[in-house]
Amino acid sequence: MKKETWIESDSCAVCGRYGTETHHIFYGTSNRKNSDQYGYTIPLCREHHTGPGGIHFNKEMDLYWKREAQKHFEGKYGMREDFMKIFGRSWL
Repeated sequence: MKKETWIESDSCAVCGRYGTETHHIFYGTSNRKNSDQYGYTIPLCREHHTGPGGIHFNKEMDLYWKREAQKHFEGKYGMREDFMKIFGRSWL
């Protein structure tokens, strides 16, 4: 059962372009499902998703969105320990 969507937009969360792909902030077999369940996906244009400077190759950008999602979780759903039980670790 999916919780509310964290970011409601059809445009790239980085640059605002349309024509986006869905990026799961927390990925891997189980965390991809957890990202879906808690709505931790963001729309990204191809450049910011899989391009050379995109989130899959830019550790700073990846860490930024992981931290923002974790802050949202801790403010809305539970404590850090709860987050760590679900997503496996803390990024804060």
